[in-house]
Amino acid sequence: MVKNLGIGTGRRKAAVARVYIRDGDGKITVNGRELGQYFAQGEHAQMVRQPLLVTANESKFDVLINVYGGGPNGQAGACRHGIARALCKVDQTNYTSLRTNGYLTRDPRMVERKKYGRAGARRRFQFSKR
Repeated sequence: MVKNLGIGTGRRKAAVARVYIRDGDGKITVNGRELGQYFAQGEHAQMVRQPLLVTANESKFDVLINVYGGGPNGQAGACRHGIARALCKVDQTNYTSLRTNGYLTRDPRMVERKKYGRAGARRRFQFSKR
């Protein structure tokens, strides 16, 4: 039986990530695939690893992530937020370093909804004088 040491939910834009931290050797799995395989762009994979690097836990834990919704950038941000929250549950001493780097803050920016009588969220339909 595998025991989860910490569980965290991360959110960014329309993406939601459920993160499970277990004892291991630093393997990160996203939706059943390896981190580098799931996030093809290196910057997204690096973004996911940031909380582990800041707290010097990159080779102590295995991380299992289930993420859905949004695009690759939002999903990477959601994974980072979830890992940071889960690391706080594992060890409360991680809190200050994660907070100062801004990994525990939920990014509130989301797509504005489309309004009636408009072409988009704010854009108006073309004005016709005649």
